[in-house]
Amino acid sequence: MSEARMNKFKNKGRDTETMRRRRTEENVQLRKARKDDQLQKRRNISEMEEPLSPLQEKNSAYSPITMTPEEIMEGLMSMDEKIQLQATQACRKILSRERNPPIDLMIQCGVVPKCVEFLSKTENSVLQFEACWALTNIASGTSEQTMAVVQAGALEKLVLLLGSPYLNVAEQAVWALGNIAGDGATNRDLVLNCNVMPALLKLIKPDTSISLLRNTVWAISNLCRNKNPPPEFIRVRECLPTLAQLLYSPDKDVLADTCWALSYLTDGSNEKIQAVIDTGLVPRLVQLLSSEEATVLTPSLRAVGNIVTGTDQQTDMVLAADVLVHLVKLLQHSRINIVKEAAWTVSNVTAGNSDQIQKVIDAGIMEPLLNVLSTGDFKSQKEAAWAVTNYTSGGTVHQIAYLVQLGVLRPLCALFNSKDTKTVTVALDGITNILMAAEKLGQAENVAIMIEACGGLDSLENLQNHENERVYEKALALIDRFFSEDGDENVPNNENSDGEISFNVENTGATNGFSF
Repeated sequence: MSEARMNKFKNKGRDTETMRRRRTEENVQLRKARKDDQLQKRRNISEMEEPLSPLQEKNSAYSPITMTPEEIMEGLMSMDEKIQLQATQACRKILSRERNPPIDLMIQCGVVPKCVEFLSKTENSVLQFEACWALTNIASGTSEQTMAVVQAGALEKLVLLLGSPYLNVAEQAVWALGNIAGDGATNRDLVLNCNVMPALLKLIKPDTSISLLRNTVWAISNLCRNKNPPPEFIRVRECLPTLAQLLYSPDKDVLADTCWALSYLTDGSNEKIQAVIDTGLVPRLVQLLSSEEATVLTPSLRAVGNIVTGTDQQTDMVLAADVLVHLVKLLQHSRINIVKEAAWTVSNVTAGNSDQIQKVIDAGIMEPLLNVLSTGDFKSQKEAAWAVTNYTSGGTVHQIAYLVQLGVLRPLCALFNSKDTKTVTVALDGITNILMAAEKLGQAENVAIMIEACGGLDSLENLQNHENERVYEKALALIDRFFSEDGDENVPNNENSDGEISFNVENTGATNGFSF
């Protein structure tokens, strides 16, 4: 078989950039907002027990005054600031209901432009605060509801309020801007274009209250979020030194949102990854992989995994921080998603050079990785398959021999029966690479026998009827070259004279007696 044809069926020759896998729609998607993850938008629900209706309390006995939406709007239009405040507060309270707030009704009544107008009432901080709170909850809704706030001209005024001498006003403005930025790339960029980042960073001081700090870091993370397109890096990179400091926060919520922000900033080009590395935060980020808080562990692993999609040199920075020690444990984590992310991270390390692969071996990662390949859930198995195939592509013949000794063939061949075409393709590439390495040692026949013994040949023959042409071609090439009697018999035997590396069938469980 010609070399040109064989190049179609193996990973050899692919550069690291091709093999290291960034996050795509088909691969590992950015997680959706869930209760146990960072939310894109947050409503400000009053912690005080307030009646849902009537809406307004007055005097020491808090006797309620009923205000209909029409009366609220009439109050907002009043020239009397006391009445304006009463109506704005009533509007805020109805929007702060925990269940089914009538956001659309309030928008239709015309409250948004009036609340935006009240943001400029610098002489009345209470009115500013109530108006800002109402806008925060309107912006927590659908994209259309958020856009109503943006189109009413709220952005510039909210950014100005970040500098308010009244911290409750400033914090509420942070919250509103965070909701707008969390709506998507378009509104995120509109907020960034208002030069919001410097104003947010000024709020982060040693004496900042924990509530304000949490909201500010969450808002910053939303400004770093979303990929299509990503934020203009020059507008967000200035937060990196602050994020590096916040990684030492004792507060788990601050830590979680800091790590999410870093995961977004590292999900991109090597230049962006380098900017993050240059802050010196990698050792601390890796250290957080030992966190027992899933809300911190998940985004820190995501960020670390993104960094190792970079160059070999960037990956070496993470390896130097002892990331492999953590990955051994994370591959055995009780949370399925953590196992999947850990396997994905390993796949990007094994996509590197043979020295990096050797570090993976020395750290004892391949044993738990093969356990994931054998018994993990399908998504984790898929990532483990990538890790193994990348290993077989960049590893030395000796390293590949060691992988066979660990028992990789059976679980890798089992994936030939997967319903996912991409996974089948990855498994085929891995087996091809292993057989070609064995061929260099004159051991291809022994490995072929091992593959046949674990049912791999039967599965390969079945793949000749696969609906995907690429799968069919790869399976046919394997059978023609390694399993047919008239296969290529004139391959040179490059077996080492020391005899230490062998694909011997009887020795498939051995892990000793190999020098690397």
